[in-house]
Amino acid sequence: MTSKKIRTSVYLDEEVKDAAKELFGKYHISLSDAVNMFLSQSVITQGLPFDMKIPKDIELVRSNDPDYQMIEKSRGEETISLDAFLKL
Repeated sequence: MTSKKIRTSVYLDEEVKDAAKELFGKYHISLSDAVNMFLSQSVITQGLPFDMKIPKDIELVRSNDPDYQMIEKSRGEETISLDAFLKL
């Protein structure tokens, strides 16, 4: 299946982009191909094509942040669905 390609712009963290390009290069995949693969898998799975987890050993927000309590409630769970997280 061949579809029309379009140009788009996204803002990326420069260090992450460079590391990703190096990684994908080992597989002979361009950054553009990798992004297309990610987007295709997102459409196929109707969500993110990987599990999202909050590491127990990292603080992503300050304790006075309103989202902090939601994150604290989810700690200790092996996995949490996006729907369950949004209900917290």
